[in-house]
Amino acid sequence: MASRPDTSDYLNLFLSDVPLMDVRAPVEFSKGSFPNAENAPLMNDGERHRVGICYKEKGQDKAIELGHQLVAGDVKAQRIEAWKRFVARHPDGYLFCFRGGLRSRLTQQWIKDAGIDYPLVKGGYKALRRFLIDSLDQLIDSEDFRILSGRTGTGKTRVLMDLPNPVDLEGLANHRGSSFGRQVTPQPSQIDFENHLAVAMLKAHHQVGGPVYLEDESRLIGRCALPEHFRARMSESPLLILEQPMAERVDIIRTDYVEHMLADYIGRDDEEAGWLNFRDYLLSAIDRIRKRLGGARHQELRALMEQALEQQERTGDTSGHHLWIEALLTDYYDPMYDYQLSQKQGRILVRGGPDEITAYAREHHNPYN
Repeated sequence: MASRPDTSDYLNLFLSDVPLMDVRAPVEFSKGSFPNAENAPLMNDGERHRVGICYKEKGQDKAIELGHQLVAGDVKAQRIEAWKRFVARHPDGYLFCFRGGLRSRLTQQWIKDAGIDYPLVKGGYKALRRFLIDSLDQLIDSEDFRILSGRTGTGKTRVLMDLPNPVDLEGLANHRGSSFGRQVTPQPSQIDFENHLAVAMLKAHHQVGGPVYLEDESRLIGRCALPEHFRARMSESPLLILEQPMAERVDIIRTDYVEHMLADYIGRDDEEAGWLNFRDYLLSAIDRIRKRLGGARHQELRALMEQALEQQERTGDTSGHHLWIEALLTDYYDPMYDYQLSQKQGRILVRGGPDEITAYAREHHNPYN
C-alpha cells in the first residue's frame, strides 16, 4: 500500500469523519479531543508527568532520553500493538499529538519500524482546535439561525430533527436542558462540547446549506456552556413556536423522562439498581427547583411524585405521573416560558403544531442562501 502524506486539511478530516488516533496522555484526552478521536497514548499520565519535570529541569535531550527509558521493552511493545490495532481498524486515519511534534513523530517512527506507514496531522491537537474555534466564530457571523421554541414538553427535539438543517445542541451536550435534563451517561467536557458544536456547524454549512435550525436554549445546557457569541446570535434570530395541547405534552414528558429514563437506567445498571437510580434522578430533579417552587408547592409535588413512583414500582403503571407533570407545567414551566417569550415579540415566523412547523421550514428553506 502506497504511503499517504501527512495532512493539514483539517476541514476534510472533520467533514469526512476521518478516524484520528490521539497519542496524548489520557489526562489530556479527557479534557477535550475530537468527535472521531480515540486515545492510544505514547505515555501514560505518570510517565508524561515525569518527562515534563525532567524537561523543565534538564532540557529537551534529557527528557527524550527519560521518555525512551520509561517506554521501553514490554511497555513499548504493548503501545505499538495498540497502535497497530487502530491502524488495522482505520487504514484511512491519521495520528496526532499536542503540537504535531515529538510524540507524533516518535509514534509514527515506531509504527514504521513495525512495517506500517501511517500519516500524522500537522500541527496536532493545537492546530485542529484553533481551526474549529476560528471556523465556529466565522459561521456564527455568516449563518442564518432559525430558533425552534415552545413550552416544555412540546417535543421540540423530535420536531427539530425533522427540519431541513438541524443542529441538536442538547444531543451534543448530552443533556435535555432543564433540571430534569440529565442523562444516564455523563456530559462531555466543555472543550469536547465546543469541538462537537463546531464540527456540527461545519457540516450544516458545507453538506446541507441554508438556515441552521436550533432549539431554543439558555446559556447552560446542563454544565455545558454555549459560547457567548453563539448565544447572542441565537437571541436575535427568528422564532418558530411549537404548540401542543396539554395532554400531549404530559404524554411526551412521561414517555421521555419516566419510561425512557427508567429503561436507560436499567440498561446501564440492572433491574434493582436501575430502579433506585431512576427514582433518585426524579426526586433530586424536583428538589433542585425547591426554592423556585416555594416550600409548600415543592412538598405537594414531591408527594405526588412519590405516590406515582410507588404505584409504578408496584404495578408498572406510569399514569400516576400525570398529576405532578401537569401541575409542574402549569405552575412552574409555563409561566417562566411565557415571560421569556414576551421578551421576544416581533421575531416570530410561525406558530403551530409539528406539521405546521415542518411544512413552513421546508417551504422556506433555500440551501443556496
